[in-house]
Amino acid sequence: MKNITKIFKDILNNSRIINREFKLITGEILKISIKGLQEHKTRTFLTMLGIIFGVASVISMLAIGEGARRKTLSQIQALGLNNIIIQQAEVENKPGENSVLLDYQDLKAVQKIIPTAQNSVPVLQEELEVNYQKRFEDVEVIGTQTEYFKIMSLKTAQGGYFSHHDNKVSNRVCLLGHDLLISLFGNEYPLGRKVRINNVWFTVIGILEYEPISVAGNTEINLNRRVFIPIRTMEARIDRDPKKSELDQIILQVTNSDFVMSTSEFLDQVLFRRHKEEKNYKLIVPEQLLKQSEETQRIFNIVMGAIAGISLLVGGIGIMNIMLASILERTKEIGLRRSLGATKLDIRNQFLVESIIISLGGGLVGIILGYVLTWGVTAFSDWETVVSLWSVVLAVGVSSLVGILFGFFPAKKAAELDPIEALRYE
Repeated sequence: MKNITKIFKDILNNSRIINREFKLITGEILKISIKGLQEHKTRTFLTMLGIIFGVASVISMLAIGEGARRKTLSQIQALGLNNIIIQQAEVENKPGENSVLLDYQDLKAVQKIIPTAQNSVPVLQEELEVNYQKRFEDVEVIGTQTEYFKIMSLKTAQGGYFSHHDNKVSNRVCLLGHDLLISLFGNEYPLGRKVRINNVWFTVIGILEYEPISVAGNTEINLNRRVFIPIRTMEARIDRDPKKSELDQIILQVTNSDFVMSTSEFLDQVLFRRHKEEKNYKLIVPEQLLKQSEETQRIFNIVMGAIAGISLLVGGIGIMNIMLASILERTKEIGLRRSLGATKLDIRNQFLVESIIISLGGGLVGIILGYVLTWGVTAFSDWETVVSLWSVVLAVGVSSLVGILFGFFPAKKAAELDPIEALRYE
């Protein structure tokens, strides 16, 4: 342990010497270093392995982490970072007489009391069977108002949205999510066709564009497999369990993202009083979910980076050990070069250049292997990976630094060999 500490202190204390030596590296030293590595190809390759796997692990792990971060970001953003979702908590038994469940009075209170509320819409949700000809799908049917599509930033690929008039007169019209369209209609033109929802016929008036799958808490939300109908139509045409609350959700859009957290706190107080101090609802705040996710991802990246860093450290120790063994094997060669006029700096630079070449060569091969690994993860799993430029630069930079740091001590030791004793070495 004392020797290792001494090595690192020696490296740090001689940083100026390393800088000076780089200026003294000549083409002749470079040729000698490359020739020395070529004469021992197997040993050179085995020495590179630690760096290769270290760099590959840095790139692949950071790519996996970045892919996870972007996927989570897109999932949460799909809910709208300016939105707050008020959701009725599950009611196991029939609520008591004094219980207040989510209803239109809550919606009116939100619209009246919350000053930062820009838009708000009621939402009903039911798992129902949707049928077109002989194709059947069990999907979630959403009853809402036309403002819902604006709040959730949903755009139509074909057709349009239902109107306030459709809602007022309970028209039987619907919009389909992207994936549900494919499941029910295939290549058929859907607009104007009729689908049956729970034995009630609806006319398809619009198809939504594909939306990323979002996450609210532990619940995955796939809008691509949903049907959207006017909420008044749902109340009038679809039978609903009387034990359920009047509304399943209220989605509130805040005027400015800076007010989201303060609005959610105020909203919680308003609802808590309205529901007679009973927490039978829950608030989903996408911005809060995003912050929690970013913190989790940061810890995840630190852990993975540390694991990859250990791989590079092991590779660096491997370089140092092999270089020390190489010096022992080439002691006579060092003595002969010194006797023919080579200086200490020449010897030191020769071995330092060898370790740097091993490190850089391993780094380049490691980059290729890292790309292959990330491609394999994406191809054989459902995990998105993103190789960023900074991760490649970081991997190459660290591998070069490892070559310099762990190659310096063996190179210094080689330079300090006594020429006479080196020539006598057997």
